[in-house]
Amino acid sequence: MKNHIEENEAERPLGGRAKPRILIVTPEITYLPSGMGNMADRLHAKAGGLADVSASLVSALFDLHADVHVALPHYRRMFHIESAQLVSEELEMYRSHLPDSRIHLAEDRCFYYRQSVYSGENENPKLALAFQREVINNIIPSVQPDLIHCNDWMTGLIPAAARRLGIPCLFTVHNIHTHCLTLAQIEDAGIDAAEFWNNLYFKRMPYNYEESRDSNEIDLQASGIFASHFINTVSPTFLEEVVNGWFDFIPDSIRQELRNKYYAGCASGILNAPDPDDTPERDPYVEVKYNADTHWEGKRQNKVLFQRKVGLEENPDAPIFFWPSRLDPAQKGPQLLTHILYRFLSKYAKEKVQIAVVANGAYQQPFRDILRFHDLYGRLAVCDFNQNLSQEGYAASDFTLVPSLFEPCGLPQMVGQIYGSLPVVHDTGGLHDTVETLNVEANTGNGFSFKIYDSQGLFWALDQAMQFWRLPQETRRAQVFRIMREASARFNHQTCAKAYIDIYEKMLHRQLVRSFH
Repeated sequence: MKNHIEENEAERPLGGRAKPRILIVTPEITYLPSGMGNMADRLHAKAGGLADVSASLVSALFDLHADVHVALPHYRRMFHIESAQLVSEELEMYRSHLPDSRIHLAEDRCFYYRQSVYSGENENPKLALAFQREVINNIIPSVQPDLIHCNDWMTGLIPAAARRLGIPCLFTVHNIHTHCLTLAQIEDAGIDAAEFWNNLYFKRMPYNYEESRDSNEIDLQASGIFASHFINTVSPTFLEEVVNGWFDFIPDSIRQELRNKYYAGCASGILNAPDPDDTPERDPYVEVKYNADTHWEGKRQNKVLFQRKVGLEENPDAPIFFWPSRLDPAQKGPQLLTHILYRFLSKYAKEKVQIAVVANGAYQQPFRDILRFHDLYGRLAVCDFNQNLSQEGYAASDFTLVPSLFEPCGLPQMVGQIYGSLPVVHDTGGLHDTVETLNVEANTGNGFSFKIYDSQGLFWALDQAMQFWRLPQETRRAQVFRIMREASARFNHQTCAKAYIDIYEKMLHRQLVRSFH
């Protein structure tokens, strides 16, 4: 009799529904399936990998016929919806959406005329509060989800509100940035935080609501981690590094809450995946399309086209090292390269090695200074970031440089492999999880990594890459073919989405894929 009762309980739909309703809350997204609503084909707002992983997860769930809903800010200008050009009936259609729409836009004037997802430090908290106000006050009551999936500090208050409502919440930590606000600031923005204040993370232990309201700041990222039922970072190794005390710049609040979830068995790491269009067969920016079978000639042709555009010596036999990441010395390590740049180019002058930097950031000027001082024109190119040029760089290059001090996930090292540009990385975080040392004899590995974070470590890894370059053409060709094939099978949105669905199943205590169909 007991087993029979448990069986019936397991089959009972959540909230009386045959399928669980999942609400994904994200400040950015790359694309949405056309069947999700009348605005799906217009919605594109991207600042980083969060947009890609949100899009892939929503798309995978939708393909499985899940009852998936999305909440995001209504960026009218970025969505190419100019209200001044719409008559009232058309505007009303965009505001109300169709009855079966699964897209829920947070309406606030602060989103309407923006040209980018994020702004300066002072404006970002205002945007976050406006977004969360609409989600907490309007979207959650309207959708009535069985599970909420939040992303990063801009959604950090929602897990606390969800916990009060008894809704399981997954919180994904994409980076370690955060903002701190008082209860007074949150409530002045229209969010009744008094309803869930005891589920938030304060800078000091609160005595009660009244004494903390005006002076005891709330850490938004730590609150999201603290109040959620389950969390994940965007790589397994980065989670372990934070838990084990690496990187003294990580706020104690975030580290401690990640530790608490980790040791409670409520944390995991899931690698992001590149955009589906990041493949040399489909990339609209790559002039000469190629795949693993045709990569040798395809890359040679793209190399000459790229060299011509950026001012490098046109030579299809010259090895190119490509730098695609922002030039941020606090994380990405461009100073490691500038310290050895001239020495490296001199050592491999016979091979006519070239370096192409297509990136913006605080450290761009030292590259330009070295270019002029040593007259390295034709061997070194330094260009402002341009999406078109960056994609061409992957297709033209032989090696992709990602010597980051820390990396929550990282996408360039994955994209590089898919394009046949082998990564040269520092052995950390998501780079550790995606790059294994190339062993030609064993026919394993996919790149070159160094463990000691300094310029000599990077030089050693560059030497390893050049040793590979000196191997016979057929040997290199076979290895790049294998790496491209393996990368395409390994780094994709289907794999990423499956890992998230596995977490949903644990949180809802049911097998979701079966219930979706």
